[in-house]
Amino acid sequence: MPSDAAVTDLLAALAYGQLSAFDRLADDARMAPTLASRAEMSAMAALEFEQYRRVAQRLTDRGAVPEDAMAPFVAALESYHALTTPSTWLEGVVKAYVGEGMAGDFYREVAAFVDDDTAALIGEVVADDVRASFAVREVEAAVAATPAVAGRLALWARRLVGEAISQTQHVLADRESLMLLLVEGTGGLAGVPALITRITDRHAERMRALGLD
Repeated sequence: MPSDAAVTDLLAALAYGQLSAFDRLADDARMAPTLASRAEMSAMAALEFEQYRRVAQRLTDRGAVPEDAMAPFVAALESYHALTTPSTWLEGVVKAYVGEGMAGDFYREVAAFVDDDTAALIGEVVADDVRASFAVREVEAAVAATPAVAGRLALWARRLVGEAISQTQHVLADRESLMLLLVEGTGGLAGVPALITRITDRHAERMRALGLD
């Protein structure tokens, strides 16, 4: 079983990710072209905050102070968001689906290495069915109206992935407990590439669902 420090770090990174996603979705909702779209993205933001509260409570139950536990992950996540600030509504939609989806895939993979209760919580928190249906509908409509937008959004998604990988590497380099959790959980360094391949494959599936393959 992983160390207590590793599980606390994993939950803390997830908690700050949810809190940060709430902030960004609430901001991006203001770019919505219709009130219906704005309300839908705002509802997604509210869900992210509720999920943050659930993870923060789990940290508290484990004897950690959520604010202190999250602190080491603030810089990396804020750097990611600063480098991937959407300039249009559609960029915000793609980021909500592709960027958050890739993060969710990572947490789902690592959840296999922790206790069942923690794994179940992670699975519930990172579920992205709502984001998926919303993003596919918005992007399909936009591409149908202006086909040229597909190329720009595909490049944007590629940028999101690159920045997400970069910041994840920084976090793993700084938090030995998480690196050990990943390496030991995959059976050694040789198992890490297979995990990355699975995450990359699921990213490709999202791109196809958006029509941006």
